[in-house]
Amino acid sequence: MAAYEILIADDHPLFRSALLQALSQGLGSEANLVEAASIAELEERLAIKSDWDLVLLDLNMPGAYGFSGLVLLRGQYPQIPVVMVSAQEEAAVVSRSREFGASGFIPKSSSLQTIQQAVRAVLDGDVWWPEMADAGPAVSAEEREASAGLASLTPQQFRVLTMVCEGLLNKQIAYELSVSEATVKAHVTAIFRKLGVRTRTQAALLLQQLETVPG
Repeated sequence: MAAYEILIADDHPLFRSALLQALSQGLGSEANLVEAASIAELEERLAIKSDWDLVLLDLNMPGAYGFSGLVLLRGQYPQIPVVMVSAQEEAAVVSRSREFGASGFIPKSSSLQTIQQAVRAVLDGDVWWPEMADAGPAVSAEEREASAGLASLTPQQFRVLTMVCEGLLNKQIAYELSVSEATVKAHVTAIFRKLGVRTRTQAALLLQQLETVPG
């Protein structure tokens, strides 16, 4: 049987090591484990190979705003199960992970055995949620709309959007991405159309709706 292909996306080397240890012990030679330390690195891995059996995704990754990484992944690669991993274990965070399309949620305080059980369940085609998943508030209509718009963006458009929200000008974004300013302008126009916004401020506010916990 071919080994499971699992992508571990977390910016904390220590926790990546803990996940690697847990999965190596639990799955042994059954799993091929690959790491990514940022959303950009995750996108690079997915661009090269899109038939992963599972992505373990840290909630607060560099290059993502809260649940935007999950939303982008579900929009671009709906066939890949995603399990969120986070130190934020509030019921609202867990329930929002489920609402935005994750197949499970692993609190970072979990034991190695729990991590192994969760991953095994999702690899077997099931889902895995902590008990508090049902206790969180429902996702608002505005958040659903925001997530649908974000899910329609391409990875490059998403990168442009995050830079816009960080206050970068088109020429700065062009420099960072090694593309022309005209290309950035075209991306921004397409992003605004997909998100149904007219200004950079509106785009930033929309992205903030996917921050980890509603204010």
